[in-house]
Amino acid sequence: MNSSGNGSPLMSRGMVAVIVAQFFSAFGDNALLFATLAVLKNQLYPDWSQPVLQMVFVATYILLAPFVGQMADSFAKGRVMMLANGLKLLGALAICVGLDPFVGYALVGIGAAAYSPAKYGILGEIADGEQLVKANGLMEASTIAAILLGSVAGGVLADWSLLAALGACVVTYALAVIANISIPKLTAARPGQSWRPRAMVRSFFHAALLLWRNGETRFSLVGTSLFWGAGVTLRFLLVLWVPVALGITDNKTPTLLNAMVAVGIVIGAAAAAKLVTLKTVGRCMPAGVLIGIVVAIFALQHAQLNAYILLVAIGVLGGFFVVPLNALLQERGKQTVGAGNAIAVQNLGENSAMLLMLGLYSLAIKLGAPPVATGVGFGVLFALAIAALWGWQLMQKRR
Repeated sequence: MNSSGNGSPLMSRGMVAVIVAQFFSAFGDNALLFATLAVLKNQLYPDWSQPVLQMVFVATYILLAPFVGQMADSFAKGRVMMLANGLKLLGALAICVGLDPFVGYALVGIGAAAYSPAKYGILGEIADGEQLVKANGLMEASTIAAILLGSVAGGVLADWSLLAALGACVVTYALAVIANISIPKLTAARPGQSWRPRAMVRSFFHAALLLWRNGETRFSLVGTSLFWGAGVTLRFLLVLWVPVALGITDNKTPTLLNAMVAVGIVIGAAAAAKLVTLKTVGRCMPAGVLIGIVVAIFALQHAQLNAYILLVAIGVLGGFFVVPLNALLQERGKQTVGAGNAIAVQNLGENSAMLLMLGLYSLAIKLGAPPVATGVGFGVLFALAIAALWGWQLMQKRR
């Protein structure tokens, strides 16, 4: 099979296999997060250790960023995805059998770091430029459906049985590995590169510099980094916000609220696929500013219905904002440094933003900051950051 997707239908065998594999992999990721958080709660870890769990996961992305992009471009991406899901399966098994949850989750993080450049990079190989925004919409829809179901399954099963919740994660990762077998073996995008660590690090940072110097890819890198840093922080904020604002202390409610964001992202991704092209990416910027404003309004709520509605709205705005930026980076990255390298650079930016925001959030909670005030401040800062990015982009265009 050729590595180019030009002329092939969007829902080809390869695309279907990628979407199915992504669903199971993302389902496992989200179910495992809430199951592992329940393990920490069961073992009486302090509240501030919850974001630290995610920081361990995120750190693997940052440390492996110089290497995983080259791996994705040097081998058939479907096989890289299968290996990465195998590592996730081992990490989930480790937690399931009672090993340190931080160690097991770090192993899942290693698998996720290797998986990400391959799963997004393969889209440019099985879908052409005109279909790429739509392909990203499908990927996001699959991911969000998995977040929706995985988060709820993790929280509900953890309330019933921790072992059942962890066992479900193991089974789901096994299904992801099986789905990866069905992805056609594509030609490696950039075979024959040096595997010496120093050369790989040099090549990675050269790719990062090329992407940063380009106005369009720099815009995409900053925008997606801010979005995902904010997204992961909101997920943990919900865990502490729910008992304070709604008076509910179970594991299920935060997962259901997270699921509402997922529902919204599916809608927003579909709208972006219809209304935004690579030439009109700037249309997504107002949605980014509105995300922060709605988060600040959400943090002040005390009624469940209002919380659900506002989280769906946050999701819609998020999907409309991030999908076009992802497609832009994949297309421009494929033309310059390779799609795998471009996604690895994106992962470095996104996960550095996550680590920074989670670190600040964890510090704020440790110092006793109220969850409601933290949410309001977080939303305002995010809106200002996206507004500044939007202004920067408009200035670059005028020049």
